[in-house]
Amino acid sequence: MVKRDPLWRQTHGDTYLGFDFGTKKIGVAVGQTTTTTASPLQTLRSINQAPDWQSISKLIQEWQPVGLIVGISRQDDGSDNPVTPRMLKFCRQLEGRYQLPVHQQDETLSTFEAKQLLFDEVSVSAAKLWAVQDQLAAQLILQTWLNNPKKDISVSN
Repeated sequence: MVKRDPLWRQTHGDTYLGFDFGTKKIGVAVGQTTTTTASPLQTLRSINQAPDWQSISKLIQEWQPVGLIVGISRQDDGSDNPVTPRMLKFCRQLEGRYQLPVHQQDETLSTFEAKQLLFDEVSVSAAKLWAVQDQLAAQLILQTWLNNPKKDISVSN
């Protein structure tokens, strides 16, 4: 376990990790409450369509978050889309493995928004876009959650 200065929490606020879940890749972002900012962290490749739990465990050990934020996508009418059940399963697995609160954040169009930002505004190449879009989507998910003054304090279902 990483040892930190006892005053670290007072000066840095609570740290959260955000996830943009996908069956092939999972984008990860880190943010904290003092500055209410999120930053892209990395993109993890799935292993046989399952999360890379070893890499997630390393990130949780390194950053020692107080909670995890997972983007959940649904249809426009609020019903589940084909990947929603897998996202909810990922939430339950995170909570069970790490004993941390898992908060859900609507991620509607987060990956699309990340692609638009990178492709249109930053002129990132298609190859580079594929490599970083998920971590930027995770940043957008986490930033949205941090910006919400009435954060969803309910744990995943």
